[in-house]
Amino acid sequence: MGGVAALARERGDAVEGSDQNVYPPMSTQLEALGIALRQGYLPEHIGADVDQVVVGNALSRGNPAVEALLDSGRPYTSGAQWLAEQVLPGRRVLAVAGTHGKTTTSSLLAWILEHAGRSPGFLIGGVPQNFPVSARLGAGDCFVVEADEYDTAFFDKRSKFVHYRPEVAILNNLEYDHADIFPDLAAIQRQFHHLVRTVPRKGRLVVNAEDAALEAVLAMGAWTPVERFAIDREADWTARLAEPSGARFEVLHKGRPLGEVTWPLFGRHNVMNALAAVAAAAAVGVDPMAALAALPGFGSARRRLEKLAERDGIVVYDDFAHHPTAITTTLEGLRATPGGRVLAVLEPRSNSMRLGAHSAALGPALRSADAVFLLRRPELPWDAEAVLEGHAGPGAVAASVDALLEAVQAEVRRGDRVVFMSNGGFEAAPQRFARWLQER
Repeated sequence: MGGVAALARERGDAVEGSDQNVYPPMSTQLEALGIALRQGYLPEHIGADVDQVVVGNALSRGNPAVEALLDSGRPYTSGAQWLAEQVLPGRRVLAVAGTHGKTTTSSLLAWILEHAGRSPGFLIGGVPQNFPVSARLGAGDCFVVEADEYDTAFFDKRSKFVHYRPEVAILNNLEYDHADIFPDLAAIQRQFHHLVRTVPRKGRLVVNAEDAALEAVLAMGAWTPVERFAIDREADWTARLAEPSGARFEVLHKGRPLGEVTWPLFGRHNVMNALAAVAAAAAVGVDPMAALAALPGFGSARRRLEKLAERDGIVVYDDFAHHPTAITTTLEGLRATPGGRVLAVLEPRSNSMRLGAHSAALGPALRSADAVFLLRRPELPWDAEAVLEGHAGPGAVAASVDALLEAVQAEVRRGDRVVFMSNGGFEAAPQRFARWLQER
């Protein structure tokens, strides 16, 4: 929704908004754009001179602002529908869907197009380091959109990505998530197939060949040419890891070597993200060699294993973690790089995590960490202590961020890599720890 606000501002609209617990980097981006932001969903925050209200999917019936909006009779729409009607017509839309890696892959794709001189527009769920904003209109014909499977709004329960009508769609991966709105994996697969149904036959589906759940989606029907990418099996686009960390790899197209890439990211999952982005860019005419040339200059996105501080051999990272698989791949990628111990500091914050949908998988997901620290807020309905059972290294479960930070500070030593993982603000725990490290 912050990105939607940025696009509306760039179009020349006067924009203001309300939200709960806004935190950087989005809060600072909105301030820099001159977008007035009010704290809390209150009816009085919707000014009398507002022409249209764009409603995010965090709001439900019963919310005072929603009820006042409906009673007023004034026009309203969803963020996804506003984008589809006001920005996407006439553009070549490239949509990036998947349980994991949407923000990184969308940022990669936008950067490849930018590097190739295509000046793309984009709407990304984080702030890419290669661009000063998370969204822009762009001067070129392409528009990259991070295509989320979460529902659209209280009045539109379809997945947001069905609004975008892409010419090219990346299907990056698919696992069970969003336990608050989807009963099982099959329900999410059905939504992904709704997206597949909107891609024209002149377009392209770029699909992870290693993901059986996506193959099941395609088996429901596909009317668009499909190109697959993989590392461990045959596909149209493949990679050979020259280093276990994924910091150096070779890219092949239909078995023909295109070149080797050395870049600042690591982890097998990021190599897969790169393959998807290169394939999608090629589908709109970018030379794959030019795409590979862009990768060494890629800066990922804020809060995607973002390095915050380094002192006394200790490195602090901030990572947007919301699912056990994302936690596993991040920690395994970090483990594959040279360095000391890995300390994982986790806030189970996503709706699925809070509900306990992933509680059994969290322990195995954290096995690559040498020490584990878990925030157990009072409202957490499942046994957080069980996550640490069987973990050989040190760790702690704390009921507050202050207590959690004290536990990490008591354990950390020279050479450690400390990774804070949360899909929320985490009460600024990563930044507070980084300041403590710099000042101690």
